[in-house]
This record gives sequence, C-alpha cells and structure tokens, in this order.
Amino acid sequence: MITIVIDGIECRVEEDLSLLKVLRANGKAIPSLCYHPALQKPIGACKLCAVQIQVKDKPEKIALSCAVKTSQGLQVETDTEAVRLARSKAVQQLLAFAPQSASLLKLAASYGIEIPFQPDGCIRCHLCERVCREVVGAEALKMVKREGRKYIVPVEGACIGCGTCANICPTQAIRIEDKETVRTISIRDQVIGIHPLERCEGCGKRFATPKFLEYIHHRTLHHPDVKEHHQYCPSCAKLFLKGKQPIPAR
Repeated sequence: MITIVIDGIECRVEEDLSLLKVLRANGKAIPSLCYHPALQKPIGACKLCAVQIQVKDKPEKIALSCAVKTSQGLQVETDTEAVRLARSKAVQQLLAFAPQSASLLKLAASYGIEIPFQPDGCIRCHLCERVCREVVGAEALKMVKREGRKYIVPVEGACIGCGTCANICPTQAIRIEDKETVRTISIRDQVIGIHPLERCEGCGKRFATPKFLEYIHHRTLHHPDVKEHHQYCPSCAKLFLKGKQPIPAR
C-alpha cells in the first residue's frame, strides 16, 4: 500500500491503480464519458476527468485522472479553479459534437456554462402555425418567445390530428407517427396531439382521427347534401368516384 493525498487528506491505496477509479472509490464525483472499468487502456477522449496533480518535486499540472496511475506521494486536487476551467472547456468541446445530449447539458449546467441555442430542426418559417390557423382552422399551434428565442408550441387540446402541419413542414421538425390505432404528432420533446385512428369503411385501414372527421362534418354541415355518408379514406373515396370497389385490408 502507498499513501497519496486527495484534496488535502492522506489516503492509503494500492499502487499503480487508475487514479479515476481511486478517486471515485473515495467519494469524489469525477465526471467521465469515455471511461469504462471493463476496458483496460483509457484513451482520455472526453477530457472530463481532469484533476490537478503534483508528483514529488515536479510542478503542479492538469492531468486526466483516467490516464494517471497511483504512486507514492501523489497529490491530487479535484476542485480547483484550474480543474473547473479544464472541465468546462471539455464540456464545451463535447457540446459542439452533441449539442442536444441531455447528459452534456446537465454537466454544462453544473459547471455554470451558458448553453448556446440548441438546434431543434425548426427554422421558424411559421408555415405550420399559419396553415393550421388559416387553412385548417384549428389554431392548434402558436409562436411564443422563451429566453429571447421563438418557439412553435402546441395549444393544449386544440389539435385535431389532421397532420397538415407535419406535411407542410419543410425540415420535418414536426413528426407524425401512426402506430397501430394511435396517431402522435410532436415537435421537439413536446406532443402536439395524441389521437385514436378510425377505420375506413371501404378497405378497413386506419386513416383519420375522430376529431378530424368531426371537424370536417361540422365544416360541411350547411352544404346542400342528399348523399348517403360513409367514412372512406382518400384512396377508397377516389375508387368509389370512379365506380370501382376498394381492396379490403388484410
């Protein structure tokens, strides 16, 4: 066993061990993303595990604790101004690669790093909000300002599930997912609407939400109409107009 000093406290540890492993075993919360104990040789790619060390009479320096081995008389500081600066720089470099990483954003907040604007795919063209208001008439989206930036957000309970906003979005920032009997429309991590899907009376496929069908019914309520009403998907409706029969869904 050897003696090393961690933040001013002497510790008895085994020699030639990973300093990162030793620090964590002694209750130090050292960040790291590229280190794993199952892998023998560290590569120091993330540079988050920086600490300040001094070996014998040599000058103090910043080193990556994953790559340092314990040795007699090693002195380690885990929370100096130089250490915080080194880790902050590492977080900023990593954010350039993965600006939407939840773990990196959490680390950045812990080191007081001002987070730059996070890309979300939306170019603020207003197309989705305008088509929902001016063409569909549901007014299920609005533009709001948060911390000096504009964001498209849902109006609670207003979405009818037509999917027009997703179809018109030029960057696919708005996503529409039909999974079995449910349609989900979302932007970023916000859900615009979740709706059940009705079956087409012709082919049996799920094709539209009850809110959308009801909305269309009310929009056309005052039109002169003597036809028998059916619930057909667009494909089956075209076939019936041409006098053909739809193909039943298997």
